[in-house]
Amino acid sequence: MLDLQTIIHYSLHFLAPGIFVWLFFRKRWKTAWFIILGTMIVDLDHLLANPVFDPNRCSIGFHPLHSYYAIGFYFLLLFIPNFYTRVIAVGLLLHMFTDFQDCLWITLAL
Repeated sequence: MLDLQTIIHYSLHFLAPGIFVWLFFRKRWKTAWFIILGTMIVDLDHLLANPVFDPNRCSIGFHPLHSYYAIGFYFLLLFIPNFYTRVIAVGLLLHMFTDFQDCLWITLAL
């Protein structure tokens, strides 16, 4: 059975980006949404961890592509005046926000 945290997590990964691109990239929303969905490849860094999935581990600051340095780089990408680069940056930052909310769930559950 799905719990509220899982529903919110996957809604933020799939539905929220769709709403975001509809609002801010309306002319090219389909392209933007697929690019943002493609940024989920950032989760490949989870394969470097042992165990690969730990429901009580905060991804932010733990995995290399979820590090604070990486997040700072993703933020800087927003300032490059290129549609694709900005959409990738938005996708990565939305992904980090989604994973951060999981960290809050873990903290509140303790």
